[in-house]
Amino acid sequence: MLILTRKESERIYLGDDIVLTIVRVGTDKVRIGVEAPSNVRVLRLELSESDSGPTIDGELDRPRQLGIKQNRSTQPRRRAA
Repeated sequence: MLILTRKESERIYLGDDIVLTIVRVGTDKVRIGVEAPSNVRVLRLELSESDSGPTIDGELDRPRQLGIKQNRSTQPRRRAA
């Protein structure tokens, strides 16, 4: 596994077609923007492991893979409307 340190607004390029952008760094989470061709499936790991319903941003039309498994003992927080 390659581990990188990035700051907000910095990017990571995966091949020629995929760009990861660090959008925001918080105290307990990181927002990552994913730019990928439409033929590349982008899926958050927790969505591929269970059908227990939507998580933090489960209302999005296309799931996003973050590659970080959430601790199942803590309930995901919902965004305020």
